[in-house]
Amino acid sequence: MKPPCEIVVWYVIPAIRSELAKELLNLGMKQKDVSELMDITQPAVSQYITDKRGSGIKLEENVRNMVKDFAFELSTGESTKADLIPRTCQICKCVKTADVLEQLGINTDDLGEDCQSCMGSESK
Repeated sequence: MKPPCEIVVWYVIPAIRSELAKELLNLGMKQKDVSELMDITQPAVSQYITDKRGSGIKLEENVRNMVKDFAFELSTGESTKADLIPRTCQICKCVKTADVLEQLGINTDDLGEDCQSCMGSESK
């Protein structure tokens, strides 16, 4: 079994990036501009928007709304590239550990108390 911190890297962050890239494109940005803003390659943006990356889990509506709000702020200049990491972390902390593990078929009872906190969420 993968530790929760690895699950964050392989599933949660890519899902957030995928939603963010899609929202930025919906707001009229070009893939090249999205890639520069998100500090990823243009092919990575393409993979996020076509669900070749970041589609391993489904984010809850409240998390998708946080991403949508952040995308709007980025598109209007209210937020900048410097906000990308702190906001991604803030959004990641709102992802419910139990929901992600359930989607991946992992029983939360198999995790010790220390592992439970690894995903950073108080809303398990």
